[in-house]
Amino acid sequence: MKKLKEILKNIEIVSITGTENIKINSVNFDSRKTGSGDLFVAVRGTQVDGHIFIDQVIENGAVAVVCEEIPKNLKKNVTYIIVKDSKYALGFICSNYFDNPSSKLKLIGVTGTNGKTTVVTLLHNLFTKLGYHCGLLSTIENKIGEIVISSTHTTPDAFQINKLLSKMAEEGCSHCFMEVSSHAIDQNRIAGLDFTGAVFTNITHDHLDYHKTFDLYLKSKKKFFDELCDKAFALSNIDDKNGQFVLQNTKALKKTYSLKKSSDYKTKIIENQIEGLQLNINNKDVWFKLIGEFNAYNIISVFATAVLLGENEAEVLQSLSEIEGPEGRFEYIKSSNQILGIVDYAHTPDALENILKTISAIRKNYERIITVCGAGGDRDKRKRSLMGKIATRLSDKVILTSDNPRSENPEKIIEEMKESFDTEDKIKTLSITNRKEAIKTACALAQPGDIILVAGKGHEKYQEIKGIKYPFNDKQILKDILTKR
Repeated sequence: MKKLKEILKNIEIVSITGTENIKINSVNFDSRKTGSGDLFVAVRGTQVDGHIFIDQVIENGAVAVVCEEIPKNLKKNVTYIIVKDSKYALGFICSNYFDNPSSKLKLIGVTGTNGKTTVVTLLHNLFTKLGYHCGLLSTIENKIGEIVISSTHTTPDAFQINKLLSKMAEEGCSHCFMEVSSHAIDQNRIAGLDFTGAVFTNITHDHLDYHKTFDLYLKSKKKFFDELCDKAFALSNIDDKNGQFVLQNTKALKKTYSLKKSSDYKTKIIENQIEGLQLNINNKDVWFKLIGEFNAYNIISVFATAVLLGENEAEVLQSLSEIEGPEGRFEYIKSSNQILGIVDYAHTPDALENILKTISAIRKNYERIITVCGAGGDRDKRKRSLMGKIATRLSDKVILTSDNPRSENPEKIIEEMKESFDTEDKIKTLSITNRKEAIKTACALAQPGDIILVAGKGHEKYQEIKGIKYPFNDKQILKDILTKR
């Protein structure tokens, strides 16, 4: 339990009705979870306005309410705190409730359309290898040291973030590496966190179902850097055309990385093969287990972050060269007759293009590329035709299939992926709604030496259809088929 007065530190309060000298059992913004002795924060969500549940949570025992407007009927023995922005206040409230855990460790946030999971996972594995006890908050999983906690969102809500950071601090973690999604920035889930550093990977077409325009999507990323303190560092990929833009107004120490432009941390690709990458970093040629130009960016960003955190360059390069990539990111399987199967999470136009260009660069004798891909339901529809066109342009054969259709009709999603197809695109494309059958067909079509890419789901172990998550594992299905050939 904690006193309300302590929980409200550093909150911009418009007015308070009632006393601050009461003890709070827990903090909640979900009315269904709010109980006796709790503080309820009424948040205006995209679907529901928490203000309509104020009377209900008080009936359930809430003793204090944070809201943006004073209710008409005030209840006795309840404290009402009026703020300008409940979402923003919630972050600070949760941080205060857990004794500001982000200030007790070095918290690094990574944002961008692609690469977030790979970068934070590499950082976690690198610093663990360097002897530190670390935390991880990612799309694939959350970790406290080597203890794995399941992940449901790229970035958890403010209460869960601070609860996890608090547990990390209790367990002696010195660092935490965290994916920061545009949704989390826009919804102020990271408000009140004390970041040691922030990394920008890139920004391309994604999440426009939520942000509506690319400009708003970009501004959400920039907001993360704008709110950094002057003791933090801001590291940006300046080969991305918006890499300098995100740094414009930050108070943090500005640093850059690149493959092409002049920057603070630059690398050059010497070799790019299916076995890995040889990069030149600071005049040292180093072999890494990751594949493709996009991973060269991930590696240099991790190297730069580690150096900015005070680590020895030579030790970082040595340890980083021994680390493999995260699950579901360019994982490959070879059949006995040399068919190569690749599973990757690529689910945006840019990611799909990057992975297919990488495959084209590493193939040796013009082996055919057979791509199996789809697009998620209830998400940005504008990227569907872009992904369909990229798949046909960079593949020899394409099988369009179901991804996570969610509430939508999977056949309709596939048709939207084919909207911009010309005659040649249609000739090289098959449509098979059942994802398992689509993967089987790709394997049946493949000849020795061909490369099969199964894109879109990567590490996911389910397929979401009509609100139900059915067990589904691209990698396991592909492996089972290919090992029988």
